[in-house]
Amino acid sequence: MLNALIFDVDGTLADTESVHLEAFNHAFQQEGLDWHWSTEQYTQLLDISGGKERMLAYWRSVDPDLKEVEAGAVSDTINRLHEIKTAYYENAVNSGAVALRPGVLALMSEARRQGLQLAIATTTSPVNIAALMRSAIGLDWRSHFLAIGDASNAPVKKPNPQVYMKVLADMGMRAADCVAFEDSSNGLRAARAAGLDTIITPNGFTAHHDFAGALRVVPNLSEVNVARLKEWHNR
Repeated sequence: MLNALIFDVDGTLADTESVHLEAFNHAFQQEGLDWHWSTEQYTQLLDISGGKERMLAYWRSVDPDLKEVEAGAVSDTINRLHEIKTAYYENAVNSGAVALRPGVLALMSEARRQGLQLAIATTTSPVNIAALMRSAIGLDWRSHFLAIGDASNAPVKKPNPQVYMKVLADMGMRAADCVAFEDSSNGLRAARAAGLDTIITPNGFTAHHDFAGALRVVPNLSEVNVARLKEWHNR
């Protein structure tokens, strides 16, 4: 039986990555760094889950001798960059720079009308989730979701299944009774490792990924409804 839908956020609920890229480059400029990520570079860096992890990996690639010379110096810089980046992203979302992908809101609304639960399982920060969902759904957005797993309560990033295992535990549901929605190979691997059937909606940053093992790969959710999900899931 299908009882719940579990959604990734960045790239799945909304095409956020272009705005995230702008936000990273803004943070680098604000801190006086000579870093500037191109779309091609960022596409490659998205193979690494988590903004802080992404920046640290890039730093190590341009400075292989990077060491924590002083206690916490590198971590402090990464944290400061991430704070600037997050503030820029939140302002952009609040200004209407990001909207939910086609079909997302309709599917969520139909699922709730039919008694299905909704949940979020993402590696992004609570601030980023709140900015997007507040803009798309309204101030009461949290009431739409039975459980929310994010970087604050499931810190081990995808493809590790930690965030999905937490969400399933918080909902008190079996993986067999849920369907996950993802846009990337890391997300798919995390969801499948947790035992979840997974629908993939690729975007321009993830279209080249390997989606072997997905329940279905669809361009977006505009032609996906609860009846179709139940049919796919029951097969």
